[in-house]
Amino acid sequence: MRRLIIILLLTPLTLLAKGVGDFDLHFYGIIRSDLFYNSRDNVETVDGLFYMYPKDHNYDPLGNDLNDTPQGSFHSIYTRLGVDINGPRLGSAATSAKVEIDFRGSGSNYAMPRIRQAYFNLDWGRWALLVGQTWHPLFGEVSPSVLNLSTGAPFQPFNRSPQVRGRFTRNRWQLTASAIWQSQFNSIGPAGKSSRYIKYSNIPELYIGADYRHGPWTAGIGGEMLSLKPRTEATIDDVTYKVNERVTSLSAEAHIKYRGPLWMASAKTTLANNLTHTSMLGGFGVIETDPTNHQCRYTPFHHSMTWVNLVYGKRWQPGIFAGYLKNLGTSHPITGQTYGEGLDIDQLLGVSAQISYNPDHWRFGVEVSTSTAWYGTLRPSDGRVVDTHSVTNLRVAATAQFIF
Repeated sequence: MRRLIIILLLTPLTLLAKGVGDFDLHFYGIIRSDLFYNSRDNVETVDGLFYMYPKDHNYDPLGNDLNDTPQGSFHSIYTRLGVDINGPRLGSAATSAKVEIDFRGSGSNYAMPRIRQAYFNLDWGRWALLVGQTWHPLFGEVSPSVLNLSTGAPFQPFNRSPQVRGRFTRNRWQLTASAIWQSQFNSIGPAGKSSRYIKYSNIPELYIGADYRHGPWTAGIGGEMLSLKPRTEATIDDVTYKVNERVTSLSAEAHIKYRGPLWMASAKTTLANNLTHTSMLGGFGVIETDPTNHQCRYTPFHHSMTWVNLVYGKRWQPGIFAGYLKNLGTSHPITGQTYGEGLDIDQLLGVSAQISYNPDHWRFGVEVSTSTAWYGTLRPSDGRVVDTHSVTNLRVAATAQFIF
């Protein structure tokens, strides 16, 4: 009886692994555990696994910094499972799909399954159409090779979103255009982090980019437009008015990558305007308020983010990473409330060194990084941060991964 039960359980999995009918399925995944230590409290998510930058000083009445407290933890919730599917042709198009989950959960609910990617793709050769959730095009195909789960954020855009993406490939060129919505990674506004701002906007985030590939080299540029509705109503003295607000921003990025037999070198620079939904610093502020119904006009904050990454080797793989961020202010004076992430930071500098051992199907690594944030006072006249002081965090992270 026990043998029969085992056969009944294993037979469907065996059929799936081999494929069913016209479908070819390939299962993959990572069993991952992460151990980390920080010298102070930081802006982070997932109980510290997704690390961003150090928090500012917070002094008690005796002059002790409440955020100057070392801490660390150990998790395995970024274990990942996925399946790549090749399906039957749809007319002249080759069909494929991907479903990928991890156990990151949502909000403060950790260790619960969460969709990372879920999409289908139609490929006509030069033309391809993807529909579903996958990596944001600003994350792109050029990203740092580091051990920390933040993958270079907040210097590197980090986001997976529902989207409709078209691609045209010819010779060494690839052109990409995407219409993107928000789900797990959301913009910050009057209601906190929420997808409502783009939901009521009725205009998806738009991206267009171009990549050129030649041998081991990849280089490209991209541009993005985000148009949000911060509020649809305003309440004054217990009276609620309907308002029609909008904040629109443009961002751009450029990237380059070299991947040789042993060396990999890459870099990206981003002029970011209100890209808080991509795990970056930014936001927007009020520049004008209508006294009759409190309808507001807004201006986005401008930030510059740049990173470089160098990795050598295959089995033994040392690497270094450096990122720099600068608050460039706003185009108009701020007269009211601001909404965003890290708007009291003038500059942010992050440097890390790593070493990993990569036998077949395994990865063991250690990474040491320092991040220094220059906090100060927001100057309303131009949105810049002045009278700054620095805060530094030392982070040591170790990871063990079984890859299949």
